[in-house]
Amino acid sequence: MRLLIHNNYENASRWTADYIAGRINAFAPEQARPFVLGLPTGSSPLGVYRQLIAACKAGKVSFSHVTTFNMDEYLGLPPDHPQSYRRFMDDNFFSAIDIKTGNTHIPNGMTTNPEEECGAYEQAIKSAGGIELFMGGIGSNGHIAFNEPGSSLTSRTRAMTLTTETRIANSRFFDGDPQKVPSRALTVGIGTVMDAREVLIIVSGRQKARALQAAVEGGVSHWCPLSCLQTHPNAIIVCDDEAAEELKYGTVKYFKDIENLN
Repeated sequence: MRLLIHNNYENASRWTADYIAGRINAFAPEQARPFVLGLPTGSSPLGVYRQLIAACKAGKVSFSHVTTFNMDEYLGLPPDHPQSYRRFMDDNFFSAIDIKTGNTHIPNGMTTNPEEECGAYEQAIKSAGGIELFMGGIGSNGHIAFNEPGSSLTSRTRAMTLTTETRIANSRFFDGDPQKVPSRALTVGIGTVMDAREVLIIVSGRQKARALQAAVEGGVSHWCPLSCLQTHPNAIIVCDDEAAEELKYGTVKYFKDIENLN
């Protein structure tokens, strides 16, 4: 596992966007062989999306042969709801790049059969050839997507009940009222994320520091879902100094020394 510690969120976002663009370009995707990219929502990836949009407009990367699968969606929110994740992705990324709408996949939050929808989502990922690179963020309790602490490390796409902590954290998008935040969501599983050939997680802010410390310095545990990356052969965590505040001095020095040598 690589840990890259940048001095601020802007630099972490720029590095992440450059890395993703570089991976897409090196892959040289074609219509019959698209680059399959997993994507998150939330505040953590916004800087990356802005950088990727700029790169696309500058002709430095194209998404015309990229297929995307998002991590999650609230149950009960239609796609055009201001806080649906389909709306978030359209507003903050998809509408500004050259990606084909039919190549963007997000779980259907209005499904009347969540189990069937989740099974179909897993099959769609498989049919696309599997995810080449899955970008994600984490919650302050270490959750990935909506895989809350206690989730099985081999879990697949499924419906999850959200914890009070997560609903409070997300209430900033719902007029500050946790009761307005949907109580359930469809989410890819930890096992789904781990199936990706590469996983890249961006972490920013001191509110994520304890979760990052547990994931990097603690043992692998379903109580800190992010810790699963310790067992992935191609995992990268990109963070800023604030997110690294709880890490031991020796841990920070070790990872900074490694990256300085490369």
